[in-house]
Amino acid sequence: MWIKWIEIIGVLIIVSLGIATIYGSYRWQSDTDKLRAKLTNGQRTIKPQIYDEKELEGLPAPVQRFFRTVIKDGQAIVSAVKLSQQGLFNLNEMEDKWSPFTATQLVITQRPGFDWDARIQMTPGLNAFVHDTYLLGFGSLHASLLGLFTVAKMHGAPENNQGELLRFFAEATWYPTALLPSQGVRWDAIDDTSARGTLTDGATTVSLVFQFNAEGAIDTIRAEARYRDKLTAMPWSGRFWEYSVRNGMLIPLEGEVGWDYPEGTRLYFKGRTTEINHEFAL
Repeated sequence: MWIKWIEIIGVLIIVSLGIATIYGSYRWQSDTDKLRAKLTNGQRTIKPQIYDEKELEGLPAPVQRFFRTVIKDGQAIVSAVKLSQQGLFNLNEMEDKWSPFTATQLVITQRPGFDWDARIQMTPGLNAFVHDTYLLGFGSLHASLLGLFTVAKMHGAPENNQGELLRFFAEATWYPTALLPSQGVRWDAIDDTSARGTLTDGATTVSLVFQFNAEGAIDTIRAEARYRDKLTAMPWSGRFWEYSVRNGMLIPLEGEVGWDYPEGTRLYFKGRTTEINHEFAL
């Protein structure tokens, strides 16, 4: 008799978990739709709508070479990006414990913003749902098990705003017209293969060092200090490769990101863009 009761309880647990998974996914998707509607509604008019090579006059030599490599004169300015990703994410700060993830992302270039909606597999059948967002000048992170049980939530502190705007800036390699001076980026010379870019949105200003490869495309990015939390800021860097032409622009399809320790970089993200669609101001 007791064996039958155990079987019944097991079935009930499985059914309950299935219901929770379906409900959690529904509720999370509803939140995603609301965030992305706010992003879209916050779009600003983009001017100019077409890239003119004359805009490169006076820029550092490696920056001019970069733009001539990845876009052509007359390229329409990107207004929005929708992409899908898959890869590995390391949630452990002390050792390598990589978990597979899938994600979709919406980016708005003016006013700068994005929402990254990811599913990170904690164990088979158990996913962490993650929103990493920069919206109307505010950065936020929300992580939840099954989309129901919040395990981390941060929003709107200056440290969050700085970290998320840095992410937008670094990922502009996927939407390179956003790096043009006409779109708000200031470029300062460093040497023959690198330059410092600076971007301001509202009360937040961020800078990255861009290192360019032999072909002229972005090889690496590095911030001297990105906040991990309210108290800790560390050097942060990323690397991009496997460049391919999409909508007339040369963009990378693979990348990795990590924190730079004195003994070396500890990666936490390895990802591949599996699909990308650009929308244009024109």
